[in-house]
Amino acid sequence: MTSPSRSGRPRASSREVLAEAACELFLERGYEATSVSDITRRAGVSRSSFFNYFSAKSDVLWSGFDEQSARGIGLLRDGADPIEALTVIGEGLAPDALALAITHADAMGIAAELDRDRAVRQFHLQREVAARLARGGVAPLAAQVRAGALSAAVLAAVWAWADRNATGRSLPATLAEALETA
Repeated sequence: MTSPSRSGRPRASSREVLAEAACELFLERGYEATSVSDITRRAGVSRSSFFNYFSAKSDVLWSGFDEQSARGIGLLRDGADPIEALTVIGEGLAPDALALAITHADAMGIAAELDRDRAVRQFHLQREVAARLARGGVAPLAAQVRAGALSAAVLAAVWAWADRNATGRSLPATLAEALETA
């Protein structure tokens, strides 16, 4: 008796399996010493499968945040209140590769990479929030300053949340506190 053939993508090609394989390798070898080929071998998929989910190795870490950030930015562009739009980022972000990377940055050898990527994302959020505030009549300088504080609050909350052992709080609660402080 022959076994039925399997069609479609293998289970191992999922984003989560690739992220898990990447994080294991980052912990074992370090971020710089791990290639996309290493990740795909560990996950049992082809390089093209990797690039169906991620455009670069660093995207493995940031994909969940980037998806939630895109939702918030969409709301900003539609005219939503900046605090409400930024709150969306925390509502859907699950513990993932980014939180693992933040808590194990030194072991993974990724602290500098995380700092660079954090700054890029913070600036991107700042630009979108400032544009929304300016459309709402806030003076350009005030819009930039307020947007800088709010975008910094988002990333600070993610970093604080990643250290859940110290805070024990959910990301939405941590983010709400950070946005209120900003």
